[in-house]
Order: sequence, then C-alpha cells, then structure tokens
Amino acid sequence: MKRISIVFLLCLLFFPYLRGQEQRLTKEQLKMYEGHNCVILKDSTSVSVEPSGTGSFTVHKSFQVLTPKGGVDNRIIKYNYDPLTAHAYFKYATIYRANGDIFNLDVTQACDYAAPARAIYWGARQIMLEVGRLQPGDVVEYEIAKKGFTYALLASDEDDSRFIPPMRGQFYDIVPFWVTEPTLRKVYKVSVPMEKELQFQFYQGECTSFMRYENDKKTYQFSADNLLPFEKEPNMVDLFDAAPKLMMSSTPRWEEKSLWFHKVNEDYGSFDPLPEAQKKVDELVKGKKTEMEKIAVLTHWVADNIRYSGISMGKGEGYTLHNTKMNFTDRAGVCKDIAAMLISFLRMAGFEAYPAMTMAGSRVESIPADHFNHCVAVVKLSNGTYMPLDPTWVPFCRELWSSAEQQQNYLPGIPEGSDIRLTPVSDPENHYVRITANNRLNEKGTLSGQFTITAEGQSDSNVRRIFTRGWRTEWEASLENQLLAVSPKARLLKVNYGKDPKDYQAAPIKITFTYEIPDYALLGGNEMVLKPLVMNNLYNQVKTYLRINTDLKERKYGFKDGCSRLVELNETIRLPKGYQLITPTKTENEKSTAADFEGTLAQSGNEIQLSQKLVLKKRVYEASEWDGFRNAVNAHKSFGDYLIIKK
Repeated sequence: MKRISIVFLLCLLFFPYLRGQEQRLTKEQLKMYEGHNCVILKDSTSVSVEPSGTGSFTVHKSFQVLTPKGGVDNRIIKYNYDPLTAHAYFKYATIYRANGDIFNLDVTQACDYAAPARAIYWGARQIMLEVGRLQPGDVVEYEIAKKGFTYALLASDEDDSRFIPPMRGQFYDIVPFWVTEPTLRKVYKVSVPMEKELQFQFYQGECTSFMRYENDKKTYQFSADNLLPFEKEPNMVDLFDAAPKLMMSSTPRWEEKSLWFHKVNEDYGSFDPLPEAQKKVDELVKGKKTEMEKIAVLTHWVADNIRYSGISMGKGEGYTLHNTKMNFTDRAGVCKDIAAMLISFLRMAGFEAYPAMTMAGSRVESIPADHFNHCVAVVKLSNGTYMPLDPTWVPFCRELWSSAEQQQNYLPGIPEGSDIRLTPVSDPENHYVRITANNRLNEKGTLSGQFTITAEGQSDSNVRRIFTRGWRTEWEASLENQLLAVSPKARLLKVNYGKDPKDYQAAPIKITFTYEIPDYALLGGNEMVLKPLVMNNLYNQVKTYLRINTDLKERKYGFKDGCSRLVELNETIRLPKGYQLITPTKTENEKSTAADFEGTLAQSGNEIQLSQKLVLKKRVYEASEWDGFRNAVNAHKSFGDYLIIKK
C-alpha cells in the first residue's frame, strides 16, 4: 500500500509535465504543418444537460505555437458570453514552455469586459486572460466553464433560474466543426437525462460518433481528427451552409417551437393595443380600400419611423418581444421590436398578425435547433395564406419583404403551429435597372448627351438611397459623382428628377442626366477609342454581380448575389461624319437556369447602337449553376470593351 501511494503521489506531481509533453507535436507533424502559425492540439467541449434544459459545459483547449506570429496572435485568450443567460470563467490555464518549464497562469486575474458592440447593446460580456509572451514550441492548455442555455457552460452560487432556457426542458446546440487553425482532434460530448430524447445530424462532412449509457444518462460523442482550415471561396454561401457542422435538439418538430413562440408573446402581452397607437393606425389606414393598401401603409410607417438601436431591457430581450407601449413610445429597438410594432399596428387595423423567426444569411435545417438571428412578422390575408413582412429591412424601400432576403427560411409563431417555411425567389423584373443613353461624339473626342435611369425594388432602393437617407445639400454632388466615376472631366449640366425622389412610394425612381465629357475618346490620327458610357462605371453600386469574381472557373460551394435582378442597358452614340466602327459587331446569347443574357453591338448609318439584357434569376445559387451565371455575366462584361472608330 505504501509503494502504491508513493507512485500515485509521483504521478500527481509530474502529471502536468507529462500531460504537456504528450500533447506536443512530433517532428513529422511539425514538418507537416510548416507554414502555419499555430496548431490546435485538442478542442474539446463536454456538456451535461439537466432536466430543465440548462447545460453545464466544460471547454478544454490546447494549442502549440509554431511561429512568432502565432505567439503574438494567441497572447490573449478571449471568450464571449451573455450575462443575462449565462456565467463563464476560466478554471485553469497552463503554459508548457519549449525548454520544459511549466507556468500556471493566475486565472483570478482574468478580466471581464463588455464585449464590442454595434447597434445592439444588450450587455454581452467577454472574459479575457492574458497569456503573455509565447515562443515557438510553447504549448498552452486551458479550460473554461460556462453555464446557461446558449453555448458552452458551469456552476454558480447564484439563482440558477436565469440559466434555464426559455423553452423550458428543451436543449439544442449548433456546433461548427470547421477550423481556422490545423486541429489534431475536435470533440463534442453531451450527456442528457435518460428520459430526454435527442435528435442530431452532422452536415457537410463526416465525423466519428457514438451513444453510450453512462451514470444514468445517455451520452453522445462526436469527434473528428486532423482537420485543416476550411478553404473559403469568394461570394460563397454562409459557412454554416458549406462547412462541417453538428446540429442537435431535444425538440421533436419545428411545430412545437412555433406554438411555444406564439404562446410566450401572447402571454407576455407583446401586442396589446394602445390608444395613442390606435389613433396613428386609424390615421394611416383612412381612405385605404384594399387589404394590401392598408398592409403597405402600416409596414412603411413602421419601417421608416422606428429606429434600429438596441439597449438591454432585461426580460424583454431574446424571444420576448417588447410591448406596444414601449415600442411606440421609444420609437427604437432591434428587429423583434420593429416587427412587434408592425404586428400591433396590423392587429389594431383588424388583421391577424404574428411574429416569425428567421436566419438572415444562412439556411435553417430540419433539425429544430434555433438557428435564428432575426425577427419578422407575418400577416394572414383574406385568402387564408400568411404573408411575411420585414419592416427592419425595408426602410424607404418599395418592397414589403426585402428581396435581399429571398430564399430565406422563417418560422412563424402562429396559433396552429408551423413547420419551417421558405421565402420564394423574387422575379428579376421586380428589381429592374434600366439605363438608356443618347450620346453624340464630336471630332475632338467630347461626348455629350443624356441618359435616363429607372429602377424598381432593390435596385430602386440602391439608386434612391441618396434622396431618402442623405442630406438634400448632398444630392447634386452625389449625382455628379456618378459621372465623375466615368471620367474626371465630366460636367453635369442638368438633372431631372421627375417626381419628388424622396417619395419612394409614389413610383419607381427615374432620373435623367444631361452632361458633357471632354476628351472622353482617346484620339490617335484618324482613329478614336472609347467605351460605351452605360458600361463605364455608371451606377455600379446597383450592379452587385460585378463584385463577384467571374474569373474563377470552378466552385465547390454555392454562391450568392445581393438579389435577383434584371439589367437592361441601351445606348446610341452618334459618330462624327465619316467615322466607322472598326471593332467587330457582335451578338451574344446565353441561357441557363441561373442567368440569361442577350446583347447586340452594331453600327447603323452614323450611329453605334448597343443593346443588352442580363437576367439574374436568384439570390442564392448552387455550385452547379456557376457556369451559367459566369457565362452570362462575362458576356455582359464583354460589351464594356473599348470600341475603335476610324475615319
């Protein structure tokens, strides 16, 4: 017994040293990861779930520094948490120096700061521990404990009721299995009460998994070895839609979440009427005859008059929408408060309306884990269907649901319950931008003429933004900048707005420019070189597809644009007497499920005539649609090549 005790004590004494040395990379591994600044030796999260749904997580991580830059990048360990729903702290942190020294950091010196925030100030916190100077070969190991219902979590002497998830008894988690540094092993382990059912699915990759019965609980473990940083593609879909991830939930179906979301806000009284708000509703709908007229005027008023800004209101955050009195009085809030204001308005106007959760930017899977970051509204039309509305994304926009959110999942909180739904693709014609130019080129290379731009939907919002969000004193300079982007010598002579451009609900935007651009064409003997004006940096902020690199020949993952769109560009250039187009005339025609293009360039008499039509059919595309999209956009770009005319 005495000998065993001595061995046991020796193991305890040298365990930290042995643990650090066992984790260190071998010579072969060091060679394998040459060029990387740091390697994660182990990234492990274990969760113990209580019957209430509260999770107590332990996050254990160790890494080895390979370069001086890796040492600088990891000199501070940071971890985010929300004090309204969780508590987090460092349990220990140890440095195993390359020379064999071991240094235990004083975790009581960890700092707890307000996390950086913009527009939403809900009191999120960040614990930070300074590691100090690290050298290549150093290994750092640390453990964080956190308790709550968001992510990784620990015990506290405080009242645990705030750590119980809003949907009491339910547990879910969304675990990214992609990495930003080479990782030898990543593990996620969760233990749930025997009576609790847990469904899960691993997406977009593979892992090793098992389920065991341990200590009167069901334990699930998922692991992956030798992971390399995920290689992104430009303009690709969200990482959650392309990279490996694990999703799990104890909620059987989305319908249960829908019913709960409906009940929690009805019980809270989020949409109770308010006399002052009722007066405004009556004023807005007066004279409106159809249901769509009423829905539109209420949606636009809320979108334009409730400022986006979030400060913590205590229990009113998260899934509970602030009530009518608070929202109408403050005239400020985040998406859920703006949506709540619209729902209250719609109900006071006699409509049946409810809140809905959505995920702006990525897909929501069939596993009912709460992959949501945004709140919207739905209204029941007279034909019995529900129509989604998003006042947060449509300030000064002619749409009621922003088509920058098309092909987006949402879950309505309605009395009968609902499965996940998907917003449809918006017809490209709903977002047209049309530029028609009539120009004259003289023998000195000066281009003069007019062009008119008209736009609708998301294109209208882009063009109109200077009028609805900018100062009136900035209007002319902003419009002049459109021409200066074409040529620094451009002179704006006149602008015709037609109707008041601030009145976005009256009609689609229409602006006519009159201008003169000296030295637009380059002169060389009896030749001139020029670009078509409509293809020369004109209103490129509307043409979001130009930001997509179409030189990329292949894609592994889906990609996205700002919106479906129809682009029609037409230009007539009257040439000086005796000049002919030397550049070959051409006709292009491309068609696919992703995009269509048709264009012509030719000379008729003394005029060059350019006409093209680009149809981009979606916002989110599959990787298999890249060739069709790329071919159409490249054909469109080719009409922006220089033209050569000769006398």
